[in-house]
This record gives sequence, structure tokens and C-alpha cells, in this order.
Amino acid sequence: MKYTDSHEWIEQSEHVATVGVTEFAQKELGDIVYVELPKVGKTLRAGEAAAVLESTKAAADVYAPASGTILEVNPALAQTPELVNQSPEAQGWLFKIKLSNPLELDKLLDLNAYRNKVTH
Repeated sequence: MKYTDSHEWIEQSEHVATVGVTEFAQKELGDIVYVELPKVGKTLRAGEAAAVLESTKAAADVYAPASGTILEVNPALAQTPELVNQSPEAQGWLFKIKLSNPLELDKLLDLNAYRNKVTH
């Protein structure tokens, strides 16, 4: 798993990666009440806004950690957006993306670097 400065995580399997927000991000946002997911088939560049999380505190953009095409979105979030709070790094995943340049992941943070960032 790799992490971004804007608190997304990405986990690669072959040329497909699953994306969500970190435990830290969901705590900062508070209770998630609505999730706006990208359209399947949409092509995104790394750093481009991909989804929106609306909480009782605020709305926050979720950015694509890497470039590619959206293959799938998490269907459970339409009925149960609070999965993002309950299980942000597992059942609360947001979307799967077919990576156009897997080497972009090399620029992201590993777990230790990310933990350092959020604890300092």
C-alpha cells in the first residue's frame, strides 16, 4: 500500500489498483454522509479530483493517486457511506483504477513516511 500527501491510499495488484482514504482522513472529516464516486470509464491523471466525500463537517475532494481509467466503484457506498468511517482501508474503498503508468506509484509515500507526515 502507498499513500499520498492528501491522505489517499492505493494498493496495486497487477495493473489494477484500489483507492480509498486513510484512517487519518476519515477521522479528520468526521461522519461521512454521502460519497460521490467517479464514473466507470473516466480517465484521470495523477492528482486530479476523482471523488467527493461529504461529512457532517465538510465536503472534501479525493484525488487520484495515479493516472488511469476507472474500472469499478464501490457499490456499497451508495447505501452505506459510513463504511468509509468504519473501514477506510478495507470495505470502505472508493474505486478501482487501471493504471496507465504504474511507475507513478514509486513517487508516493510508504507507510512509515506517511505515518511520519501525520504524526508531526
